[in-house]
Parts: sequence; C-alpha cells; structure tokens
Amino acid sequence: MERTLGLYIHIPFCASKCGYCDFYSLAGQERRMPDYEEALCAHIEESAGALAPYVIDTVYFGGGTPSFFGAKRLCSVFNTLKRTARVKKSAEVTIEMNPDSVDLKSLRLLRREGVNRISLGAQSANDDILRLIGRRHSWRQVEQAVGLIRQAGFDNLSLDLIYGLPSQTKRDWTDTLGRAMALQPEHISCYGLKLEEGTPLYRYHDSPALPDDDEQADMYLYTVEELERCNYHQYEISNFSLPGKESRHNLKYWRRQEYMGFGPGAHSFVGSVRYSYVRDLCGYLDGVAGKRDILDEYSRIEGMECGSEYIMLGLRTTHGISEQEYCRAYRSSFAPIEEELKSFVRKGWAVRQGDRWRFTSSGFLLSNLLIGRLLAAQAEEKRIAVPWVRQDPAEVFGEKTELPPGDDVFYRAADMERR
Repeated sequence: MERTLGLYIHIPFCASKCGYCDFYSLAGQERRMPDYEEALCAHIEESAGALAPYVIDTVYFGGGTPSFFGAKRLCSVFNTLKRTARVKKSAEVTIEMNPDSVDLKSLRLLRREGVNRISLGAQSANDDILRLIGRRHSWRQVEQAVGLIRQAGFDNLSLDLIYGLPSQTKRDWTDTLGRAMALQPEHISCYGLKLEEGTPLYRYHDSPALPDDDEQADMYLYTVEELERCNYHQYEISNFSLPGKESRHNLKYWRRQEYMGFGPGAHSFVGSVRYSYVRDLCGYLDGVAGKRDILDEYSRIEGMECGSEYIMLGLRTTHGISEQEYCRAYRSSFAPIEEELKSFVRKGWAVRQGDRWRFTSSGFLLSNLLIGRLLAAQAEEKRIAVPWVRQDPAEVFGEKTELPPGDDVFYRAADMERR
C-alpha cells in the first residue's frame, strides 16, 4: 500500500493584520515575497529525499493570506512540488483567500495548474463587525468573490465564519449563517472567537461588548442544529460539509496521519516525530540558505503520548474513538477511560454508537475539560500498571476538576430567533 502524505505550505504575508489573528503573519513585507518564493522552492527541492517514499494526496496553502502572495508565485511553488515529489492528480489542493484579493484571472490560472479547493475568509455578514475586527472587505465583496470562484470553475468552496465577536448578537450570527448558506458553499467552518493576549482584540477580554459564555454556547448549538437541517454534516468541532466534501487535508491532523510543513511556523508529523520551524521570516530565509538552524521544536511521540493524542484528536471529530483502535495501537487498558466516558453519557455530553464513543454538541462545548479528565484517567491507569511510574497524574494534568452539572441545566437550549 502506498504511503500518503499531506503538504502544508505557509504563506506569512498579509495586506494587514486582523485584530484577532495570532498566526504567524506579516503586513507590509511585500518586498520579501520574491525571496520567500525562492526559499520555499529551494526548501522543497532540498526535501526530495524525505518526500520520495510518499504520494502527496493533499496540499494546503495557508497563511497569512496566500491569495495576497499572488497566483503566479503560488503556482511557481506548486509546480516545484510537482516536479520534486509524486503529487497525485486527484490530490485535494486548497488555497486560503480573502475576498479583497480575489480576481478571475488569478483564479483561472490556479484552477488550470491543479488547485481545486478554495477556503474563503468571510467571518461575518455584518460590515460594522468586519471593520471592528480589522477585516479589509465587506459582505458584498464576499458575494462577489464567491461568484468569481464559481465562474472560474471551482466546485469545492469553504467559507470561514467566526461567532462570539465583540458586539455580535445572536440575531447577527443567525443572519451571517443564513447568508453564508445562501451562497451554497460545499463546506463551512464556524470558529468561536478565542482572544489571544497581544492581539488588538484582546482589549475586549473583560468587556460587556463580548458575548458571554451562555450566548456563545447558544450560537454554537444553533449552528450545529441549523447546518445539520440544511444537510451540512458536522464532522469536527468547528467544521461542517455537504456529503463527501470534508477537508481531506485537515482530517489528516485529526486522524494522526502524516503531513509535512514548509515555511516559518509550519508544523510536521512524520513517522513518530513532530517538529516545527521558527516563527521568523528572516530566520527561515537564512536557514534555507544554510546560515542557521530553522528547527524550532522537535519531539518523538511514542507509547502513552500516542494514546493521549489519539484521544485528544479523535474526540475533536464526530467519528470519535474506539476501544479496539486504542488497545490495538497503544496496548493499554481502555477501562478507566470507558468509565469516564460512561459518566459523560449520563450527563448528556457523549454518546456510544457500537464500539465508538463521541461527544455530543454540548460535549464539544466542554471538550477541553472532558478530554483533560480522560487523560488523567489514562495516566492513573499507567501509574498503577507500571509500579515504577511514580508521578501523580495530578502533577501532569492538575487537580481533578469537578465537572459541571448535566446537559439539561448547564447550557440553555438554543433559543435564537430564526430569520
């Protein structure tokens, strides 16, 4: 059986930084684009030996704003990859775009070179909110961009949306979701706003302008219900698609399949090793030129850590986890994990279907807390089974956290007014 690999290529350039963005990206650095194109191509060519055992079946250009980098440069990098590695003609090839940097000529060039999926950053249908969070486009530009994407022949489009934004009401979110579905994308990603320290929007972290936890929960539960009603299947906490239109590249992350990244800040998972490159454009350029080491983090994932990743990543998806898969791959008892999962079922946060366990919509809202409990149970089992492992699970995962009440009282049912 052929070994498959996903490729992630980071494009760190933006026309301007959005107020919530914590990804490694740079505004006002257009003059470095030619150097970066050259460095990416050189890095890919230097990696020919590492790429040789694989067939590339997904490629993802993320950012930053890849469309701001320019179609000709993107095609140059992609063609270097096609010359260097075995890229399947049927590979899913995604490029992230912002509505203000979409044009028909560029789209047609990308489509001709083999790009077949577009991920468009729409975020909100409320122009006032778009300005507040630092977006450079209007909703009208989103609609125009979608029209151009379809005109260029793309039949796999994803829209990115954000809920929980400052001043956003449930009515605003209902309107955004409805307008997004009216554009008939094949895929919709809905992310809850996470305020990161150091970003401009962090000033709202204690502000009453920010929707509270109950309001965000209602927005999320409404999203799941409404998208499911319109045939968008939820396959991951934040991702929904029409049948067969899931992001094949992102599924690699959640299924612990191999992928390799290029560019500053890019992460890779190859064999049993996870590694990443420095979040620094100049450092990356110097590294590719052989002037310095560009490796930032490197770790080998083995044994119990593999089991932990299986739990953490698998329970992000509606496919969930199973005792058979866990025991076959990690040779550890599933019993303590199952006991916790049974308690989650009683609370309404998880369901069991055959031999698989997954979170409910309400469980997804508490996923970090619930997964922490599962990892603590896993660590306790390891400590008991292997007497010389003395570390208390509380030292690793913190004190055992009291779970909130069950689904019937902790979160209100979505009561948003439909429009």
